[in-house]
Amino acid sequence: MTDSDVIVLGAGMVGVSTALHLQKRGRSVVLIDRRGAGEETSYGNTGIIQREGVVPYPFPRDPALIARYAFNRLPESHLDWRALPAIAPWLYRYWRASTPAAIAATARGARPLIERCVTEHETLLREAGALGLMRRTGYLRVYRSTAALDGAMRKDQAASETWGVNFELVSRERLGALEPHLKGGLVGAMFMPDPVSVSDPEAVTKAYARLFQERGGRFVRGEAGTLAPAPRGWQLETAGGSVAAPAVVIALGPWSDIIFRRLGYRIPFGVKRGYHMHFRALGNATLTRPIVDAEAGYALTPMLRGIRLTTGAEFARRDAPPTPVQLARVEPLARDLFPLGERLDAEPWLGRRPCLPDMLPAVGQATRHGGLWFNFGHHHLGFTLGPVTGRLLAEMMTGETPFTATAPYAPERFDS
Repeated sequence: MTDSDVIVLGAGMVGVSTALHLQKRGRSVVLIDRRGAGEETSYGNTGIIQREGVVPYPFPRDPALIARYAFNRLPESHLDWRALPAIAPWLYRYWRASTPAAIAATARGARPLIERCVTEHETLLREAGALGLMRRTGYLRVYRSTAALDGAMRKDQAASETWGVNFELVSRERLGALEPHLKGGLVGAMFMPDPVSVSDPEAVTKAYARLFQERGGRFVRGEAGTLAPAPRGWQLETAGGSVAAPAVVIALGPWSDIIFRRLGYRIPFGVKRGYHMHFRALGNATLTRPIVDAEAGYALTPMLRGIRLTTGAEFARRDAPPTPVQLARVEPLARDLFPLGERLDAEPWLGRRPCLPDMLPAVGQATRHGGLWFNFGHHHLGFTLGPVTGRLLAEMMTGETPFTATAPYAPERFDS
């Protein structure tokens, strides 16, 4: 049996970042995943580090809009009705947490994390020798209707005044100068200057994992389901034998509930699924930065693998077979927006976002088990916030003064 100070379960962006920050503070860490680093949820996102993402993605409150989503009339969302009995309790809590007052509370909790997201990534990218994967281009939300653009302007102005979110209104003419190959009758855009993007999210996560290993950390394959209490804390079986440590961090993203439910914790936990596909650009067409089609709910991002088209949210059981109907709906819209060529992937990629109803992660110590710590539930912001919450949890675990108050992220906040 091999001993360490901490076992970190999950080698996505959140888990790898947590392992690095614990290592920086003198802890010996073993990082465990059933796959390679960044090969699950962290693989397939838009690649945007969302420095503007203080205000979360709420559940709609308008009954007419809810009805349109429920009957799959809008491309940015898809509900698998077969999953409704299982996911309805979580959807109800998500709806309850989406009042204006609750959204403001979430934004207050998110702001200290969001404000540090680019800085924390920059630090790790520099240490990992991977700064070349980062692009300081911001991103664009594009609009086809003046009414939608005006509504976005009002919403972004309010976010700017309340939360300090920077934005710029982009005219049709300037949009053509910024991204000359966009088409489709656009009337303008909102430019978000503070976010950065990366050309390969998986490569970023793997670069952080290599840095962890180069500094003496161990990354081994193993199944989180073998986790069990041990005399010195916790024990888990891996391909290289048993691993034990006084402390364990659950950073398994959308699979975190498998472990915490087995241990008796009743944290309301949901999953939003999403799809992507890579395309070749036609001719000499180029894309400089991520583009979000705000009225259709998909994004196009230039990646090393090609132009990545990512869909909105699918509400379904986590492990149900893929149903990439959203991708089929938005691909023609994306082709109208940008000259996409042939598909480059054999099949659509399916990913899963781990979500808590109040749209803030669970970061902190479990209440009923010594040495058990949580870092999951980052909603749409796991890639963005992994280094930030990894640092925050490491500060909590090593007795440092955390850089911000931790109560908004306490796992027990859902106890009632």
